[in-house]
Amino acid sequence: MASLHDQLRGLVYSTEHGDICPSCRQPQDDCRCAELAEQERIAALDGIVRIRRETSGRKGKGVTTISGLPLSKAELRTLAKSLKKRCGTGGSVSDDGVIEIQGDHREPLKAELERQGYTVKLAGG
Repeated sequence: MASLHDQLRGLVYSTEHGDICPSCRQPQDDCRCAELAEQERIAALDGIVRIRRETSGRKGKGVTTISGLPLSKAELRTLAKSLKKRCGTGGSVSDDGVIEIQGDHREPLKAELERQGYTVKLAGG
């Protein structure tokens, strides 16, 4: 990571190329920072999908979170859509690769993911 001084004096826009990525100093069209971050996230996974129920920060409403899936963001969205449809509830995919399904659906989600060939663990409360 560059120092704060280097970050503040870097080029952010060019009339020739448009917006410039602050990390790699390439034009936004040529920037591969997001792809590299996605590859690093997938490489850091241990191959076990963890399903947990969380209520913190949600005013007591429980959600089921699924983390550790070795899929790209587009594939995660597709899988989340099918899982939400299976449970009949809403949900979302966060930027760090975690699928959130509204309500406590740990057992059906575990069965579905195991049917698709993933190693699944129930974690947390």
